[in-house]
This record gives sequence, structure tokens and C-alpha cells, in this order.
Amino acid sequence: MGQHLQQRRVWALLILLALAFAGMGYRLVDLQVLRHDDLLAKAQQNTQREFTLVPRRGDILDAHGNLLATSVFVKTVCADPTLIGNHQAEVAHAIAPILQLDEASLRQALMPKFRVNEKGQTNAVRYVRLKTKVTVETWQRVQSAMTNLNFGIDEKKLPKTEQAALRNLRTSAIDVDPVDDQLRVYPNQSLAAHILGFVGMNESEVNSNRFQQTVGKEGVELSFNAQLTGITGWRVTETDKHERELVSLRGQDAQPRDGLNVVLTIDSAIQHTLETALADAMQKYTPISASGIVIRPKTGEILAMATVPSFDPNNPGAATPDARRNRVITDIVEPGSTFKIVVVSGALDETNVTLNDVFDCEHGHFAFAGKILHDDEPHGDLTVENIITKSSNIGAAKIGIKMGAEELYDYIHNYGFGARTGIPLPSEARGVVYPVKDWSKLSIARIPMGQGVAVTRLQMAFAMCAIANGGTLMRPMLISRLEDRDGNVVAQYPPQSVRRVISEETAKKMVEALKTVVTPAGTAYKANLTNINITVAGKTGTAQKAEHGVYAPDKFVSSFIGFFPADNPEVCIAIVLDEPQNGHFGGLTAGPTFKQVAERTANYLNVHPDINTAGAPAIATGDNSQPKKIFARTISPNQKP
Repeated sequence: MGQHLQQRRVWALLILLALAFAGMGYRLVDLQVLRHDDLLAKAQQNTQREFTLVPRRGDILDAHGNLLATSVFVKTVCADPTLIGNHQAEVAHAIAPILQLDEASLRQALMPKFRVNEKGQTNAVRYVRLKTKVTVETWQRVQSAMTNLNFGIDEKKLPKTEQAALRNLRTSAIDVDPVDDQLRVYPNQSLAAHILGFVGMNESEVNSNRFQQTVGKEGVELSFNAQLTGITGWRVTETDKHERELVSLRGQDAQPRDGLNVVLTIDSAIQHTLETALADAMQKYTPISASGIVIRPKTGEILAMATVPSFDPNNPGAATPDARRNRVITDIVEPGSTFKIVVVSGALDETNVTLNDVFDCEHGHFAFAGKILHDDEPHGDLTVENIITKSSNIGAAKIGIKMGAEELYDYIHNYGFGARTGIPLPSEARGVVYPVKDWSKLSIARIPMGQGVAVTRLQMAFAMCAIANGGTLMRPMLISRLEDRDGNVVAQYPPQSVRRVISEETAKKMVEALKTVVTPAGTAYKANLTNINITVAGKTGTAQKAEHGVYAPDKFVSSFIGFFPADNPEVCIAIVLDEPQNGHFGGLTAGPTFKQVAERTANYLNVHPDINTAGAPAIATGDNSQPKKIFARTISPNQKP
């Protein structure tokens, strides 16, 4: 009986052991086989992290390699409140001044926090972001402050567990994210701000990992954003319970490819000269804005481009939208008398007129299509050359009438008006040029003097450059090349001609006429460079501004566009002042500003004088044909020309 009972107990024990082993076996199969993928994913969620590795954004350089925009790596400073205990006040007092944070707000951010997960469990928050875009130098000061943190007690007398807690507080309570961020820096503040533009942050995604990425918002930063950005990388790695990387367990590691450097045609020295002169003009003439552009006519290279008021791209939000707008390419205005170069050069090119042909300028009053056209000063008979010299509206109108609407429109179009120039900057305007079918009866007389069309400052400057370049219109060249981080050229951007607008012979005749504008007899005597023995050819413009369809009697856009040396141009400079107050004529306001920029630029570029030091060259007409008088009488309003 006893032996039988003992056997039953043994069998029961064996059965229990078998069931236990079977249960363990099932559990192992369940964990290792049936639920392996699910559990592995959960385990990886707890310990595996995927970091986006953002490439370094490329630099923007001037033509000589001077840094205009660059990126520096910065830190995101964070805290683990669970390691701080009750020492929030000491920590905040130590690092708030370094991080430039409010001490009270920082102390509150370091207080313990808890969150409830989807299972209803309450967990302590172990990550609090304190500040982004912290420079490496600032982070090193934070580390030093934490290392030297003094709690006002003799720590040697504390229990070892409390000593360890304080050591952990000093080394781990304040930390940085494992992947650095970037800060875009413009070392010259507002220099070339409208060309460079600025950057902002956009949310991007790589391998389902969302992150903030620096992107261009305006200027070259926007138009060349893809080239500057580079290619994003990523890293898959294991972390400890404090989410610190275990480098030895790092898995995938695809390194980012840095962005390319963009090398501009801009020369920082000339850019500074232009901006300084525009600032002086703002102070002297108090216009709404002052704009300028410096160009090499033979290549279309833009050496400087500026608008005042300007802004600091390091802090674009502090400026108004008006200050951030690049008026050289975005604003359209009636060009005024600078547009006379179009009608005169077109008429010369079509042999409708010669420089010596004479027009009756009606002593300042010309009736046409029911309206009276005026000159600023009364003139009688003027040659075509003198019409440029004196900037006669009536003379230009009569040349346009003789030329005809279709031919005039063709030259307007060929000079590039009504179409974007193709400059690699965003928001360029087309301007306004109406087709001939939409012209009024008055248009043929008003367009030659720069009314009834709207242009950008850039379009007008490049039209003048076409004359300086022997009649060939060039495409604006702002980007010289793209380089990699080691300075290897990845892409080169050569000069590009758009089309021939006028013949070389016609261009030479125009140069001779434009030289007279800066003589004592012309409208821009204050723009001459005779003091440095260099000949200038150019044209003034004084355009009335229209408001509500009516020309305002006291609001003008004043301009001067000129190039030098006149017969072998190296530089073309355009200056535009919007509503100057102390005088409004282009020759009296924009002309002196042109001279200021031109003198300094000529000295900087070592432009050789072309005037004999014994005296200024005689003004030549460049046209030996016999003069003839055209339109000697007034055309009645009802008579067709």
C-alpha cells in the first residue's frame, strides 16, 4: 500500500514536471518563433534609434572666395529632470545666463514631469528640450558650469548613493541631442542681403524619420537651395536607457553628402561701395528707396546689386517685407527718359534718322492726339544727338512717330522689355509692354519718352549694357560656378549672349550721343569722371509716378545709367532713386551717386584713363551724313503723322 502510494506520488511529480517543461517549451516557442517578429520590433523600439544626418549646407562666396554665407554646427541642449532631484534652482542659476534664458522659466522647465502612456501607465519625462541652435563654444561653457556646480554642502559626508547622484547630475542631467543641427550665418550682416536671401526651417522626412531641415526662403538661398542642401544621410544604432548611443552596436551608417558652394560674380568690395553710396543718397535726398547695380557689359557679370533700405539675413524677421524686397528685379516703374535709348538706337539702326538730322522740338509744347507733350526746358531745332543730350521728350516722340509703332515695338521686345531677363533669383518681374494692337493713339508719342511701359531696374540696366557691348544683349550673370567642399569645380556658368539688338555701327553712334549727356551742355554734368580722366556715356531719367491713373505732379523716379570708359566699356552702373526730395531730376540726384560709385570702382578695378591729361576729348558725332530737318511744324491733334 505504501509502495503504491509512493509510486503514485512519483508519477504525479513526473506529470507536473512534464507539464511545466511543456509550458516552458510552449512559452519559448511562442516568444522565439510565433511572436518573434513582434517582440523584436518592440525591443528595437525601446533600444534602437534612427537618426537623420543632415548634410552641411554649402557656402555662398563672392567672386574672390570671400565668405558671404556659411553654416556652423550647433547643439540642441536638453535636460533629464529625473537626474536633477531638488537642485533645479542651482542648475538654472548656473546655466541660464550662458544659454541666455530666463532663470525662473528654466527652473520651471527642470521640474519633474510625468506623462500617461497609451496603457494608462504614468512615466517620468526624461527629455526636456531647453534651447536649440547653441554654438559649440556655448555648450562647452554649459558643460564647464555643470562640472563646477556647487551645492553648498560637504559632499564627502554624504552617503555614497547621494554622492553618485550628484556626480550623475553634473555629467548627465544637462546633455545635447546626438545629432548636431546647423545655424546659417551671414558674417557681413546686411552686405548683399537681397542677393543672398535667407533661410528658414521646413519639416522633412527620411526613412519615416521626420526632422527639421534648413531651406532657402529668398535670394540665392532659395534659387540654389537644391545645390546648397546636399544629400541627407541616416544612422541606425542602439542606445542605453538614457538614450545615449552605444557606438559599438551601431548598425546602418549612411553618411550625408555636403551641399555645394555657390560662387557669385559679386565683388564684395564693389558691393560695399555701392551700398555705401546708396546709404549716402538716402540721407541726402531722403527717397523711399535707392537701388543700384554694377555690371560688366561685355559678359553680363553682376559685380554688385543693392537696394536700400536693406535687412540683416541673420535676423530677417526684424525687417519689414518692403525692406526684404529686391526692388532691382521685383518692382516695375515707368523708366522715363532712359528709355529714349531704345527709340533713338532703333531709328538709327533702321536708318530712319541720322545723328545729324534735325527735329523741331516746338519750344516745349507739342500737340499730338489731343494732348500736349512738354519738355522740361523749351527747345527749338535739335539734332538727334542733341535730343539725347538735352533729353527732349518732344524730339524722342517725333523720332518714334517717324519710326512707326511696329518697328518701335520690335526694338522694345529685342532689348528684353516685357520678358524676364533670366537672372537666377526668385520673384523677377516681367514688366509691362502692351502689344501694338492695344496701343492708344497717344502711345507712339509717349512710349519713346518712357511712358506707357513699365520695366524693372535690371531690364533697363541691361538695355544700356547692350549698347555698351556693341549692340549685343547679354543675359545677367550672377553665378560664376559651383564647387564641392574641396574647391573642385562641379559646374561652370559662362557668359551668355541673348541676341543682337542693334548693329555695332549703330551702337558706336549711340555711344557718341550718350557721351554728350555728361558734358556741361547735357543733363548729367555731375556724373562725369573728368577728374580721373575717364569718359562716361550715359542717360538720365526723371519719370513721373502715376497714382490712380493720373501722374502725380510732385512724385518722381530719378535715375542715371552710364558706362565707362565710353569707347571700351568695362563697367556699367545704374542708379535709381524713388521719390527723392531735395531735387528730383535724375542728373542732379542719381548722377552724383553714380559718380561716387564709379570713381571708387574705377580706382579699385584699376580702369585706365582714356582722356588726354591736356584736356577732355572733343565731342564727335560719329555720323558724317548731311543734316536734314524733320517735323519742322506742329502736327495738329487730328492729323496723322
